[in-house]
Amino acid sequence: MINIQTLRKEYTKEALDISIVHCSPIIQFKLWFEEALNAEVNETNAMVLSTISSENKPSARVVLLKGFDEAGFSFYTNYESKKGKELAQNPHACLTFFWPELERQVRIEGVIAKVSKKESDDYFAVRPKGSQIGAWASPQSAVIASRDILVQNQEALENKYAHKEVERPEHWGGYVLKPDLIEFWQGRHSRLHDRICYALQENSGWKIERLAP
Repeated sequence: MINIQTLRKEYTKEALDISIVHCSPIIQFKLWFEEALNAEVNETNAMVLSTISSENKPSARVVLLKGFDEAGFSFYTNYESKKGKELAQNPHACLTFFWPELERQVRIEGVIAKVSKKESDDYFAVRPKGSQIGAWASPQSAVIASRDILVQNQEALENKYAHKEVERPEHWGGYVLKPDLIEFWQGRHSRLHDRICYALQENSGWKIERLAP
């Protein structure tokens, strides 16, 4: 059996310093995201969404980023899922990106809200039809007896929408996380990593600081 304690990788590719980062964390994220795309990082827009239940228990899962700008970072899901219910109870959440090919990580903390119905409609309309049907077929996070239930739901819906467009379910749509903290992490030798943190200050914009690894 492999000794997990001996698993180790040295990070040596890049450095990160306050003197070279952009004053806007959104633009800095854009620069890093584009570099990840150019490096053909697998699932560049995959991010861990961490939420907290009403009992203060954390949970996390991977979702896909579908847009970002000064308003925040957006993704889409079932509002009745576990994460949807937890966000309804506590809108504070965290997003984490890890791009191992570049030895980089980004953490984004903030408050989440639903996007407009029009934004959800517009995005739903450009999804593949199979994904549209999947939004109807799966009672996300609910206990089901077997996969047969999903298959049966899918087949019934494929017949129903065989010759017409699939409308967006009311229980499915987008969220946007408005950040108040964004941390950029660059792996460095001997675990002395570079961490540059942007913290939003009331009425004074973003404060940029270096954190100890």
